[in-house]
Amino acid sequence: MKEGIHPSYVEAKVICACGETFTTRSTRQNIKVDICSKCHPFFTGKQKIVDAEGRVEKFKRKYAKK
Repeated sequence: MKEGIHPSYVEAKVICACGETFTTRSTRQNIKVDICSKCHPFFTGKQKIVDAEGRVEKFKRKYAKK
């Protein structure tokens, strides 16, 4: 590989919205996520609505009129 063209690959701390933290390796020092394997509905079996940019409310408003 060529020298000096690759970013530094360091140990990163991942912080989930639920409070779970773990470490991995990345080009960034800190990573913040909304869902991790501890709180994801696929792994927990519980339904959790993740509202990114108000999409759930927009859907409810659109179809509540009918």
